[in-house]
Amino acid sequence: MFQSFDDPAGGAGKERLARLQAEMARQSLTGFLIPHSDEYQSEYLPPAAERLAWLTGFTGSAGFAIVLKDSAALFVDGRYTLQAANQADTGAFEIVHLIDSPPSKWLSAKLSAGDRIGYDPWLLTIKDVGRFEDVCEAAGAKLVPVATNPIDALWSDRPAPPLAAVTLHPVELAGEASSDKISRIRKSLAEKHVDAVVLTQADSIAWLFNIRGADVAHNPVALSFAILPKDGRPTLFIDGRKLSNAVRATLSELVGIGEPPEFLAALTTLGRDGATVLIDPQTAASAIGKALKDAGAALVEGGDPVTLPKARKNATELAGSRRAHIRDGAAMTRFLAWLERTAPDGSIDEIAAAQKLEEFRAETARRDGAELAEISFDTISGAGPNGAIVHYRVTKKTSRRLEAGTLYLVDSGGQYRDGTTDITRTVAIGTPTAEMRDRFTRVLKGHIAVATARFPAGTNGAQLDGLARLALWQAGLDYDHGTGHGVGSFLAVHEGPARISKLGAVPLETGMIISDEPGYYRTGAYGIRIENLLAVMAPEEIAGGDRPMHAFETLGFCPIDRRLIDVGLLTQQERDWLNSYHGRLPQQLGHLLDAGERAWLNTVSRPI
Repeated sequence: MFQSFDDPAGGAGKERLARLQAEMARQSLTGFLIPHSDEYQSEYLPPAAERLAWLTGFTGSAGFAIVLKDSAALFVDGRYTLQAANQADTGAFEIVHLIDSPPSKWLSAKLSAGDRIGYDPWLLTIKDVGRFEDVCEAAGAKLVPVATNPIDALWSDRPAPPLAAVTLHPVELAGEASSDKISRIRKSLAEKHVDAVVLTQADSIAWLFNIRGADVAHNPVALSFAILPKDGRPTLFIDGRKLSNAVRATLSELVGIGEPPEFLAALTTLGRDGATVLIDPQTAASAIGKALKDAGAALVEGGDPVTLPKARKNATELAGSRRAHIRDGAAMTRFLAWLERTAPDGSIDEIAAAQKLEEFRAETARRDGAELAEISFDTISGAGPNGAIVHYRVTKKTSRRLEAGTLYLVDSGGQYRDGTTDITRTVAIGTPTAEMRDRFTRVLKGHIAVATARFPAGTNGAQLDGLARLALWQAGLDYDHGTGHGVGSFLAVHEGPARISKLGAVPLETGMIISDEPGYYRTGAYGIRIENLLAVMAPEEIAGGDRPMHAFETLGFCPIDRRLIDVGLLTQQERDWLNSYHGRLPQQLGHLLDAGERAWLNTVSRPI
């Protein structure tokens, strides 16, 4: 299995908080900032970097804690409010909404003149530090970088850093040689009049050098830093134990290879040479910016120049994603057919369902002559009220049985070497209520609205987000998460810079892959989400129109539960979309199904 269902390790809470506060006092700090991050600013962390979970018990992928000498707060967004309240000791940590009351705003109301607020400069970005410096300065307090993270001083059984092997990602799957990618990025550096860029994001480095790794669960990346000069060889700073002789030899043809301790020295050399260095203040650790500046470099703050080229998938990557989604859709279909046969007797719980889905993914990939390299994240397998926890992670302690009269939400994906998948389906166990059918149908209407959208060049995700919510808004309903995120090509399942959300400011461009996943959640009762991945197509003229328009290509293929649809709420155009979508499934997926599974698919995908 690629995932564990073990309960989080105990010990988090008041006792660890008290120990941290004592260590803060020893370091003459009145507060300390604990982000959910590592030195690479990763979303998903290796166990050695899970400081926030060690302290608070919260295991979500986004969070922040502030510990003061007499209080503490844990900040999470709308995906994790229920999870945080369940996992963290609310007697020790106040749970605060990350968007409504950002950490810097919360801290500003707590500060007094003379306070010393500590932070690890490798764990906060340049942008983060600037924000906290502003609120500290306004209060007469001081933001203090620490040489030793006080949590590290207390975490006696902290795991070792990861040392997974690096593999080469062949051009047959990447669609472009690393040398050509490097040349493209160098041109952008010349246009920005900078001498070099420091790359800190693991997926940017993986894409640029056509390498993959396994340092982080479910994310095929190798944790490392890189410096790409406008002229001369780039340098990759990576623990050499991750590189086989063959991988090292191939990489050495393009890049210099340095050990991680050499990274700071290389930054110092750039500064001493008077280099103008591009750095992304939203993704680069404060320690990196300070090292460059202290050595004399001129910093130019700007976006990581790899992010957009990586997001614009080329024809090879899109073709690979289509293949991956066919085998993944077949695995999901086999799983749903099995679930319908098995769940009614009450013998299946959330863990058994997640395990069976992973088995189907691995087996279906082999049928297609491929390999399931990993899953793309821990499967969200939520029955009944657990489905209302947006990013729920099932454990042996929390696992519920799939019982008649409830809904089951399964959000999952696979990492195949030709593509990354992410798909969500919500299914009825037994007979759904009228309310469940109403809410499900409104979510479906939002999903269809995004999938069928036409939009001009320059349209961003915020402009599309309301399409997914309109049918819910009309009934006084909403959901507290974004509608869509970017997805990598055998890379991170959450990829920037574009997203469909109220905060999605980056225009959607041809080749981007983005999710379409509106939802609805009734706390303590059920959750609903419908998700497919979409590819942004090149703009085309519309007969009688004034300008070309982008459209989406739906990549995910898997039946949508017809038992949950209130057909009377659908327009004719929405019915046509659903019938067309279902009508394609037997042809797309049939060759990977057995006779019984094909018969089941034909039944559940018949027209409405």
